[in-house]
Amino acid sequence: MNKTFTKQCGMAMLLIFLLNMVYAQKKPNAPKEKDMGAYLMVYFKDADHSLHFAMSKDGYSFTDVNNGDPVIKGDTIAEQKGIRDPYIYRAPDGMLYMVLTDLHIYAQKEGYRNTLWEREVEKYGWGNNRGIVLMKSADLVHWSHTVLRVDKAFPELADIGCAWAPELIYDEAKKKTMMYFTMRFGKEKCKVYYTYMNKDFTAMETLPKPIFEYPNGAEYIDADITKVGTKYHMMYASHNGGSHIEQAVSDSINTGYVYDPKRVDAEKVGDEAPTVYKLIGQDKWILVYDIYRITPHNFGFSETSDFVNFTNLGHFNEGVMKATNFSIPKHPGIIQITKKEAQRIADNWKMGEKF
Repeated sequence: MNKTFTKQCGMAMLLIFLLNMVYAQKKPNAPKEKDMGAYLMVYFKDADHSLHFAMSKDGYSFTDVNNGDPVIKGDTIAEQKGIRDPYIYRAPDGMLYMVLTDLHIYAQKEGYRNTLWEREVEKYGWGNNRGIVLMKSADLVHWSHTVLRVDKAFPELADIGCAWAPELIYDEAKKKTMMYFTMRFGKEKCKVYYTYMNKDFTAMETLPKPIFEYPNGAEYIDADITKVGTKYHMMYASHNGGSHIEQAVSDSINTGYVYDPKRVDAEKVGDEAPTVYKLIGQDKWILVYDIYRITPHNFGFSETSDFVNFTNLGHFNEGVMKATNFSIPKHPGIIQITKKEAQRIADNWKMGEKF
């Protein structure tokens, strides 16, 4: 009798555990912009190659949720024991997704490998990673993860030289999440490719294709696509004379982008990693980019209401934009979140902040 009772209790506890796991990944209802009350920035640091979170109530002043320490360490989720270039996206069903470059540029120094890069630099060039970390969450606190080996997804990709700076956008026509990322073959020039993700967000369903060809075959990286009305605005870092931010515009999510030679950044030195976020309840967007050619590294910001005219907002802590308790951030991604979501994050990392 006692053994039977014990067995039944054990089965009940297992059932409760499994139900909790299902609940943790249960798809929430997607909030509308009117429901939003804060902003979440994801970024990384060269010093630790890990994931960081910072939040803002007004879209201008950001506070790191963990006092500048990682919220998830790169060596716990990446094959190379380090991540770069995080991007966060909310799907129409309410689930939250992140994509990150699986790459540690100091892995040899940190003792994670014996060579400078995973493969010979003479054949594959700087960085030469082959993986992207895929993550998903229902609550912005608990995350599952998968490493996508791009080179193993399709035979045609076996000899890729890199897979960098992935981002996500929802294709309303296909009703699927589209991932796009910088890729090159061997040591050829980088450009951005797009693919569609499977339902479970663990693999690519389609062979990546180029999304845009830069005039004269010049290299470009780090694309970020924002839909405004019926137009898609793709920001990217052009390597056509240094590195600076330009845009191309299309009526289609992954074809027909028209090159615009006008720079949209305000820097005199090299920058990259553009990303755009909308201010809640306003017809204003802020463009952020990573200024890697200054010491220490910093973010630059511009504001626009029409994606034609951009007002320079300066750098973090040199104007209206503030980083209150962190420094030297790299490659941001920013989304709107609800006050409830912000409070959950603040409580989880004991920020002592009220939203």
